[in-house]
Amino acid sequence: MLRLIDRLIAWFAIPSAVLLLLVVMAGVICRAADHPLSWTDEASGYLMVWCACFGWMSATRKGAHIRIRFFMDRLPSGLNRLVRLLFELSLLLLGCMIAVKGLHLVQTNLEIEATSMPISAALLYVPLIPAGLVMMLQAVLDTLGIWQEKPAVQDKAQS
Repeated sequence: MLRLIDRLIAWFAIPSAVLLLLVVMAGVICRAADHPLSWTDEASGYLMVWCACFGWMSATRKGAHIRIRFFMDRLPSGLNRLVRLLFELSLLLLGCMIAVKGLHLVQTNLEIEATSMPISAALLYVPLIPAGLVMMLQAVLDTLGIWQEKPAVQDKAQS
């Protein structure tokens, strides 16, 4: 199932990035030809949000976000494990809040039309929902991984 999630993220991220590139290029070319398109700025903004959320989901799944572990690595193994568990639980809560608030933003903006395109303004907030859910899923998986660690294995890894 996790591979399916990773593939879905990539399956949506790549076309979104290509579409963003095409929309921005169309805007630049049409402006250079003195025939600007009114919708390219707004469309590229929407696509940028979607691309950023897909990148966020991908980085979350791969554990690629920046972590500064200077102080964590100096804690005794038991306290280190506790702090990592608390950190993952707070990420779970944050992911839940992002998904719930994203759903609220989608519902609130469903009837509002975008400024220059005939689409709902809610589409700007839709990617927050899967991003929050992916963040929650990864936090649960990481919490289970930390919970199942054997202290001796953890001490060897830190040496």
